[in-house]
Formats: sequence, structure tokens, C-alpha cells
Amino acid sequence: MIYYFAYGSNMLLARLRDRVPSAEPVGVGKLKEHVFRFHKRSKDGSGKGDIFRTGNLDGFVYGVVFRILGSEKDRLDRAEGLGQGYKEKRVRVVGSGQEWNAFSYYADPDYIDGSLQPYTWYQDFVVAGARENDLPSKYISKIEAVKAVQDPDRKREGENRRILEKKVFVN
Repeated sequence: MIYYFAYGSNMLLARLRDRVPSAEPVGVGKLKEHVFRFHKRSKDGSGKGDIFRTGNLDGFVYGVVFRILGSEKDRLDRAEGLGQGYKEKRVRVVGSGQEWNAFSYYADPDYIDGSLQPYTWYQDFVVAGARENDLPSKYISKIEAVKAVQDPDRKREGENRRILEKKVFVN
């Protein structure tokens, strides 16, 4: 088993389990000296989540630490686009008197564009995962306050809305 730090849409357990069925949450934690941004350019033209290292001692990103089977990591790498906009790094996450050494994904600097906005459905995945894991309401409010835009691809929007509704209301 290995530890994975999720800070974006993968915080939603059912979404992550679609990608890696063995995923089990082990705790909520903070990654220090980073901030969360929706500035990673995706294939669909929107901004996806990133843990951006600032070095600022006051900065942090909340997220969820999951335990997954090492044999499923390749599946998650593919789903996250490792090598196609995201890179991987080891992170030290602290929370509830615990500390985890985990891997996480971050935006390749060549894929960062501060002018991007997330699609509303993607932002809703992040917020749903944050609520599901009881992240602080002030932190969730910051995510909700980011200006999001409607996906121009109505089919993709509908598919993701159906997935989100199923995950949030059925599971």
C-alpha cells in the first residue's frame, strides 16, 4: 500500500474509487508552503487543480490522504495525465497529530496559465470532495469563490453532472 495526497476532484471518494478501487481515506491533512490554484491547462481548455509551491510558511493546501494498492498506481497516473501536464512529487502531509509521506501530482510549469478558469462541474467535484471529508468551511468557501465558467461542450458538461449527482447523492 502507498499513500496518495488528493487535493482536487479526487478528494471525492467515489470518483477516486472509479480510478483506483482500493482507495481508502486515512485522514485529512495539510500540505504546507503551497497554495491551491485552478491554473493547470487541461486538454479541454479549462483550469484544473494544482498544488503550487510558494515557499510561504503561511500557505497550505488541505486535502485527503488515501491508501491505495501500489499495483493500481499506473491507473491513477493515466487518469491524472502524468507526463501530459502533471508531474509527480513526494509530499509530507500533516493532520490530526499524524504525518504522511505521500505522492501527489502537480502542474508542469509549461502547463500553468493564470488566466484559466475551471468549468463549473469540475469546481463542483472539488467542493463535493472537500465537504465529504469535512474540510474547514472557510477553506471550502475560498474554492467556491473562484470564478468558474460553463463548459461550452454541453455533452461533457452533462456527463460530468450525471457522474457528480450519482457520486454525491447515491454513495
